[in-house]
Amino acid sequence: MKTVTISLNSIENVKSFVNTITKYDSDFDLVSGRYVIDAKSIMGIFSLDLAKPITLNIYAKSDIDEIMEALKPYIVEA
Repeated sequence: MKTVTISLNSIENVKSFVNTITKYDSDFDLVSGRYVIDAKSIMGIFSLDLAKPITLNIYAKSDIDEIMEALKPYIVEA
C-alpha cells in the first residue's frame, strides 16, 4: 500500500481524478477524518469535505510508478 495526500478542490478535478484512477484495476480509498470511501466513486467523493487535502491509499501490486505519475496533478507536496 502507498499513501499520498491529494487535493480535489473543484468539480473538474474530481471528475478527471476519477477518470484517471478508473483506468487501473487496483483499489483506491480516500480517507477524510473517520470516513473511508472508494476513490472511484464520484458520489462518495462529493460526500467528503473537499476544502481540505484528503489522504489517498493506493493498493497496487504493480503499476505503482505509472499510477503515481498519473496522479501528479492532484498530489499535495508535504
